[in-house]
Amino acid sequence: MIGQYEVQERPTTNGLGAAVAPASYRGASAPRRLPWAPPPLIRASFGLHVAAVAGVAALPEAWPWAGAAMLANHALLGSLGMWPQCPWLGPNLVRLPASAASARQVALTFDDGPDPGVTPAVLDLLDQYAVRASFFFIAQRAAAHPSLVREVVRRGHDVQNHSDRHTPGFACLPPRILAREIGAAQARLADITGVAPRFFRPPMGLRSPLLDPVLARFGLRHVSWTRRGYDTISRDADTVLRRLTGPLAAGDILLLHDAGSARGNGETPVVLAVLPRMLAALAARRLTLVSLTSADWGGDRMSRQLW
Repeated sequence: MIGQYEVQERPTTNGLGAAVAPASYRGASAPRRLPWAPPPLIRASFGLHVAAVAGVAALPEAWPWAGAAMLANHALLGSLGMWPQCPWLGPNLVRLPASAASARQVALTFDDGPDPGVTPAVLDLLDQYAVRASFFFIAQRAAAHPSLVREVVRRGHDVQNHSDRHTPGFACLPPRILAREIGAAQARLADITGVAPRFFRPPMGLRSPLLDPVLARFGLRHVSWTRRGYDTISRDADTVLRRLTGPLAAGDILLLHDAGSARGNGETPVVLAVLPRMLAALAARRLTLVSLTSADWGGDRMSRQLW
């Protein structure tokens, strides 16, 4: 039993040990494909590669310069992918729209769950303050705890896509494997909840320059964050709280973890020590915590594409 309900585990592999992904959304409507066009930096990178190849074909002795230019370009793209808030690799939701900020809303998000030892306690704390949050679940973990995932939705929160396996080298995967990883997660999560995710956050926030067209194919929007507590590495609740609430403003997107949170004094996950204090602090500032799907999108173009 977890809280007031029973968690029924479900295997995520077949009899041969291979991962099993649902074949379809099984009743959940798939998000419609989003329009996509390469951003200027990606177009320029493509043009550079074409020019380098053409240059070497016309002047073979120029190959060292052409090779150096392409290597420098790859290094630039790789460096930008390590900046979670980077706006140059494609659309990136770092803050809520102006309409949500005007309504004094702040989005609360959790990564890496579900964890049957922590997620139910997080849900209870959110209930105490009547606030909503978005949970970016690793789909294979979600498939192992389907009742817990459905309880998250039952309590008014939303479940979003955080990849199927949370592969450490996710940002380095080729497009075909990216599509398989994201698509499998979409299918698993939609199968469990009946609602297909609308948002995606890559593992550790690291972004491939090849990711954006894959997300558009699955109707997903890339989300990073405005502030994070680094609660996976910091054991000090005061420090985590200060990172989240010190410079906090309406419209911010906050990141915590309901799985993998560092353990503080007494081996309590630091997220459980920080969360009640953070909720009280935001209530005192008259800020409303919302999930991504319950935020006020107003007439924002994204809202017309997502819903």
